Amino acid sequence: MKILVINGPNLNFVGIREPELYGHQTYADLVESIHGWAAELGLEVEVYQSNHEGDLVTRIQEAYGNTDGIVINAAAYTHTSVAILDALKAVAIPAVEVHLTDIRTRESFRQHSYVSMAAEKMICGKGFDGYREALEYFAQKQHGND
Repeated sequence: MKILVINGPNLNFVGIREPELYGHQTYADLVESIHGWAAELGLEVEVYQSNHEGDLVTRIQEAYGNTDGIVINAAAYTHTSVAILDALKAVAIPAVEVHLTDIRTRESFRQHSYVSMAAEKMICGKGFDGYREALEYFAQKQHGND
């Protein structure tokens, strides 16, 4: 099973940006963890990050026909991007939305998610472990244990 992990704007600054919210582990640590978890679960994984909305839309579209699942942390675009929502709906690839923090308890403008309208599941507030949980979700689907 091939999983595409998409990370949006400023996630490349995890460990630098607001460490009181996002922790001190770096984006490189996150990518390494994702690859390790995927290997443990028998998943093939690609990790992609961009600060540009159009690039994220293009990468979602490129996943069509060759990706079994998408784990997406659209970051700030979660709350603003109908384009990312439309891309997820267009490709109809099962998606799990992930957020490092709990967006439901943050500022009111962060509590709305366009991504959730296309995602099968949302995982938030679990830090890096949210990505592991998303990968485990797909591994369970692969083995017929929805």
